[in-house]
Amino acid sequence: MSKPLPRPTPETQRFWDGAAAGELWIQRCVTTGRYFFYPRDYSPFVTGGAVEWVKASGNATLYSYNIVHRPAPGFEDRAPYALAVVELEEGPRMMTNIVGIENTPENLILDMALRVTFEQRDGMALPVFEPAVAA
Repeated sequence: MSKPLPRPTPETQRFWDGAAAGELWIQRCVTTGRYFFYPRDYSPFVTGGAVEWVKASGNATLYSYNIVHRPAPGFEDRAPYALAVVELEEGPRMMTNIVGIENTPENLILDMALRVTFEQRDGMALPVFEPAVAA
């Protein structure tokens, strides 16, 4: 069984186009300047408020995670894997996977610094996060 893929919509197309280019794009409320994720037509902070797309830094911290040992169909080759929530440097949180390290409680330290990378799957780029490399 193949892995399911997201289906871009008019609201999310800019996000997926950015991912294809190796960039993480999120939205910001024009009125308040607050960032948010998941993409939508209107600001969640101001009724009917205008939104704009901005390129995110790609920096994040690990907010929460769950190690999946019994994966959904199509993901058996990845188990165990971390289903994680990361907090972007800009503020919003997003669900993702952690890659680049063995997914064990000893390695997945809350608040650890992460950096976005993109996983290619069947012609689509998916944002995932890996530990940030110290400069």
